[in-house]
Amino acid sequence: MAPLRGIKKKRKVENKEGEEEEEEDNSLVSGSSQEDGSAKWWDALSKKIAGNPDNFKSTFNMSRKTFDYICSLVKDHMTAKTHFAFINGKPMSLHDQVALALRRLGTGNSLISIGESFGTHHSTVSQVTWRFVEAIEQRGTHHIQWPTTNQELTEIKRKFEKIRGLPNCCGAIDTTHITMLLTSSDREAESWVDRKGAHSMVLQAVVDPDLRFRDIVTGWPGKMTDSSVLENSTFFQLCQNGERLKKSEQDEEEKITEYIIGDYGFPLLPWLITPYQGKQLTETKTEFNQRVIATHLVAEKALKRLKEGWRMIRGDMWRPDKHKLPRFIFVCCILHNIVIDMSEEGDVDDVGELTCSVDHDPGYRQEVCEAVDKNGSVLRDELCAYFSGR
Repeated sequence: MAPLRGIKKKRKVENKEGEEEEEEDNSLVSGSSQEDGSAKWWDALSKKIAGNPDNFKSTFNMSRKTFDYICSLVKDHMTAKTHFAFINGKPMSLHDQVALALRRLGTGNSLISIGESFGTHHSTVSQVTWRFVEAIEQRGTHHIQWPTTNQELTEIKRKFEKIRGLPNCCGAIDTTHITMLLTSSDREAESWVDRKGAHSMVLQAVVDPDLRFRDIVTGWPGKMTDSSVLENSTFFQLCQNGERLKKSEQDEEEKITEYIIGDYGFPLLPWLITPYQGKQLTETKTEFNQRVIATHLVAEKALKRLKEGWRMIRGDMWRPDKHKLPRFIFVCCILHNIVIDMSEEGDVDDVGELTCSVDHDPGYRQEVCEAVDKNGSVLRDELCAYFSGR
């Protein structure tokens, strides 16, 4: 995973006062101090939630097993410093703190709204959430990493090939915009205006067939093109230097090296395959494009799921700390992966069944990059010939 940009430790309370609340029935006041993670804690919490005690997954977008794992992951960091309490004076347990942070990240509701539902002050919501973000950064980064063994990478290739037949594919890359609401008084506001006229920050992700993020880059202004964000990433340098996406160990006659796939917004490179451009394409090239586009849906769906599961980064964020925002995005990506890593077999959607685009970036038109590397063109033609020769 490439390092994030703009990481500085500052303290500032995000305030979303005045925004309309999305829901009124998610009152999560617990006042619980159950440290053992027993059923009593959830029973007390669920009594305040409309519905039945079995809706844990719908409340936190994860299973109880995953929730408990996250608690174990952040326990040392979150219990080592200041202790937090509810308005009624009862101390917050580890589970209370994690539940509060997950609701803040998962719903995107304001600090005041979350505070009222949990029975605590909005400043406590801010502090607990940031403590949680720091804890996940410290203990959860191993959930976003490039495959470390040949066996793992071979399985990824096998799953990609199962989608639409692309051999030796190691990932799918795409970008999305995290939009912000900045005021004219913000001296840096103009720097964050993107091509849609909104203020945004870009997230670039390389995704595997199980919708897991394998590499992310964030922190760049939304006005940057996909190719510019890529070229400024550590992932790009590793691939260019041959330290990632190496040559195939197959018969030399096939000459199909390891690669990832992207859409029209990315350059064609020796390790990054994009669809053919143009209107007068041959039937063979058109069919090849369909394979690439269908396989690339894993990246689109992963980004869509990220924004749906962690809504704090889905909508317009009110004057966010632009040094903290990359870290919030990073932690949401880690949590996205943890949910996948902890899921039971069969829980992850069958990507091979996808037939249409998943719009994770509404309002943004498809970029078109015309940069073509000669060796990349050769590899794409070889891949195209691979299918026509079957």
